[in-house]
Amino acid sequence: MKQFLKMTLATICGIVILSLISGLFFVISLVGMVASDSAPTKVKENSVFVLKLDGSIDERSEEGTPFDDMLGLGDTGSMGLDALVSSIRKAKENADIKGIYIEGGTAGFDSPATAQQLRDALKDFKTSGKWIVAYASQYSQASYYVATVADKVYLNGQGALDLRGLGGNGLYYKGLYDKLGIKYMAAKVGKYKSYVESDTQTGMSEYDREQRQVYLGGIWKYWLKEMAESRKIKADDLNQLVNDSLLAFAATDDLLKAKLIDKVLFPEEIKAEIKSRLKLGKNDEVPQLTLSDMINVKSEKKETGEKIAVYYAYGSIVDNPAENLLNGGGHAIVGKTVADDLRKLADDDDVKAVVFRVNSGGGSAVASEQIRHAINLVKAKKPVVVSMGGAAASGGYWISSSANYIFAEPTTITGSIGIFGLIPNYSGLVTDKLGVTMDGVKTNTYSGYEYDLVLGKNPEDIMHHLQNYINRGYQDFLNVVAQGRGIKPEQVNEIAQGRVWLASDAIGIKLVDKLGSLDDAVKKAAELAKVKEYHTATYPTEPGWLEKLMSNDSKGSYLDAQIRDLLGDAYQPLMQIRADIKNNSRIQARMLDDIRVK
Repeated sequence: MKQFLKMTLATICGIVILSLISGLFFVISLVGMVASDSAPTKVKENSVFVLKLDGSIDERSEEGTPFDDMLGLGDTGSMGLDALVSSIRKAKENADIKGIYIEGGTAGFDSPATAQQLRDALKDFKTSGKWIVAYASQYSQASYYVATVADKVYLNGQGALDLRGLGGNGLYYKGLYDKLGIKYMAAKVGKYKSYVESDTQTGMSEYDREQRQVYLGGIWKYWLKEMAESRKIKADDLNQLVNDSLLAFAATDDLLKAKLIDKVLFPEEIKAEIKSRLKLGKNDEVPQLTLSDMINVKSEKKETGEKIAVYYAYGSIVDNPAENLLNGGGHAIVGKTVADDLRKLADDDDVKAVVFRVNSGGGSAVASEQIRHAINLVKAKKPVVVSMGGAAASGGYWISSSANYIFAEPTTITGSIGIFGLIPNYSGLVTDKLGVTMDGVKTNTYSGYEYDLVLGKNPEDIMHHLQNYINRGYQDFLNVVAQGRGIKPEQVNEIAQGRVWLASDAIGIKLVDKLGSLDDAVKKAAELAKVKEYHTATYPTEPGWLEKLMSNDSKGSYLDAQIRDLLGDAYQPLMQIRADIKNNSRIQARMLDDIRVK
């Protein structure tokens, strides 16, 4: 018995000691990873910045964790436009970085304007006299548009270039719902407000077709002009080539003849090309910097002068937050959270002006109004300048309209001033097909009206009340825009009706003040604040990987990452639908659809 107790005690002590040692090693490893993650990158002489155009490119970066590879997550974080532009700017300033090598070509951009802004940053890089070379086994359309800014565009011997023009087909579910016994009832204002059409029609309305043709045509014309200028060909000839040929299946010899690429190379040949540009020997290693390296490179410019806040608001506008697909959404603009943040900026005497960076197709009208009201509180104390990213439409325009000044990118999608409510009626499925009925008592006429509506009791009466509610909301939207832009509600109504506008067209109708970048917006904010020397501070601060790891928000992240990888381009639209159901109010100020491009 004594021997048994002795052995048991020894085993327990061993387990405790092993746990303590393992815990100590874990803490040491964690500290080491934190230190290495934040350590500044030392740039070697004669370096090249390797910019991989793969994966997803969104407004801001989503930082992964050092444990992702161990958990099988891989590279699930997206690249942020903010990090890319900042890194390209640092590469321009750093004398030891001699050029940029663009590798790969299948990136998905959250909007055409995101691709345009990345290309503009690379174009600015070239003003330093440094070189850019692009190489890929396959160029998707948006990646090729970005890559054409390079001095030379190369393609693998069996590579492909998928240049096809913008557009495509959407899915309409009314036929399916008819078979299932489901009917979506829509209350809306705005003949161009087409978001509801996929649930209520079997095809595109003529109004929706008109607006899509105009704004997609405008973006494509802009892209053609830039690609043609870089490739030293005529825009009309390039457009005709895209019309007449399915370039994704074209032979590389034909791509060369059309001057779409400069040369066909194999991987070892492009490596030799880079070494030649760096004046390196055959056996020398090429000093390379990845995006993660560049993020930790110190900027050559020091922060001096007054502070100008740059506040990022991107994603769907919602009333309540959600972390991932499993919980109902991705990155979002949460009404109360953003409003609280803006109030803090209003009260911060160190902040002399605010640049409100908006990239959103809208969402909850209630949350949009919360944010707009907070913008007015900031504006009462200091200038507010809006910088529109890929989209600032519907609710995205609602939260932008009160600013002192509005900048937009040439290919920004904006406007969509209109609102809607969409209610499903399941009576055909639940009662007619499944035989489920409902009965009960009420104290008043509309007690339990939500269930009545879903199961088809008095839908016309209830929808009449909802339509009146939507009508008042639309009038509120017109008044908000009229007040913010200094025009009459009647004038706003003429350009509203839910119509989506390209920013270059939105200037003439006073929805936008000027075409320009985020940097232009910062300069204008400094001018309005009467500040000569200034630096920027970014808000809200994105949580680091350690903070995410320690928080409850990481629950489900592994499965969410697997679903993202499985669904690919379908992840974002499905995530949006889930968010609509769970996190939004009855009134929606939302743009027509997802505008990602590849």
